[in-house]
Amino acid sequence: MPGYSARPPAIPTILVDDAVTRIVRWDFEPGAATGHHVHGLGYVVVPMTDCHFLIEDETGERRVLSRTGEAYRRDAGIAHNVINGGDQPMAFIEIEYK
Repeated sequence: MPGYSARPPAIPTILVDDAVTRIVRWDFEPGAATGHHVHGLGYVVVPMTDCHFLIEDETGERRVLSRTGEAYRRDAGIAHNVINGGDQPMAFIEIEYK
């Protein structure tokens, strides 16, 4: 993926991982990235801060702003790299359902 190797890693903190859900808090400094990955499970994201996402996927790059508390859901199979495209730290909670 473009620019991936030069980006610092986002920091995941597992909050819950049981038979029903995996809940991870993701913290990103400006420019930090998750690295390219594929979601094997459906999931919900709840931004803890305003998140200025730069998304890299098979269609290229796109920018998405998600405001604090604006939850959204995605199906399993999503492949992407998530980058903090803003100039402030950002954080979100990711809830995967098993």
